[in-house]
Amino acid sequence: MVEELKNLDLVDLLGERHLMIRKRLAEMWDTQGESHVTISNSEWFIMAKIFTQENPTIAQVAKQTDISRQAVHKAVKSLEAKELVKTTNSTNRVKGLELTQTGKESYDKILSLKSELEEHIKQIVGVKNVELLKKILGTDWGI
Repeated sequence: MVEELKNLDLVDLLGERHLMIRKRLAEMWDTQGESHVTISNSEWFIMAKIFTQENPTIAQVAKQTDISRQAVHKAVKSLEAKELVKTTNSTNRVKGLELTQTGKESYDKILSLKSELEEHIKQIVGVKNVELLKKILGTDWGI
């Protein structure tokens, strides 16, 4: 696989590495005994937005994730069925979103797995290289 990556341009290389990381996190989630509930990448993305805000609406999450309102609504319904997210009624018929206790525990677990994966990557490529990569990725690229 690494040989295939050598011929990719920056955009495709970033995309491939992103897919590899997401796949590895899913495998780690499954092997940690959490496989009783399957959570898609888009559902994790939506849960992250809910976790970091206080009662965001579907419209707010859709705007922040660049996922259509319909797709966010469908994902929220799926997350509600898994008892990971619940809607809260607020004023003017607008529903806010929040993680359930199970949702918070699941999100905390994935944060722990992300940290574990980052430590593994640091062991392979070096702490300084990971810190440099994070600095570069966190820089404003003007795009």
